[in-house]
Amino acid sequence: MHHTTFVKGALALVLAGLTGSCDAPRIGSAGFQEQYLVARNALEGGNYAVSGRTYARLVPEAGPLTPRIKIEYAHSHLRAGAYAAAVAEAAPVARSARGDARSAALAVQGTALHELANQTLAAGDSAAAERHLTDARTALAEVLQNHPAFDPLGALAGRVAQIDVQLSRL
Repeated sequence: MHHTTFVKGALALVLAGLTGSCDAPRIGSAGFQEQYLVARNALEGGNYAVSGRTYARLVPEAGPLTPRIKIEYAHSHLRAGAYAAAVAEAAPVARSARGDARSAALAVQGTALHELANQTLAAGDSAAAERHLTDARTALAEVLQNHPAFDPLGALAGRVAQIDVQLSRL
């Protein structure tokens, strides 16, 4: 459990770095920026219901910031324990984005897939767990290969090692 909290914290650092590294939103109104701050503060404060609802409202208005908003929305789902929803939001961004945005989406997607695998293993569905573990490993390995700075504390690498052990036992 501590490992999951650690990984979620590391993902928060990655996403905060991405958000902080981009220009301020220029989508027209101060209302968007205010709502973004509400969503971000709710996410960081652990109020995932508020962050999720707010990010959902922001996505249609995000324009060129849509990939980043969707990654944060996926991260909100991840931290809320809604792993399938996190994958559903992160996967399209990972498929269409490049660079940092792709790696951030893959980090969320891979972490959520690993957690889904753990749930399916607990439920006795080893075939589904193996698919989730394999996909999680692929996503996280790409992040580590292309953007090792996204894992400054080794949480993602530790998750990949854990996945390798789990796959060897199936």
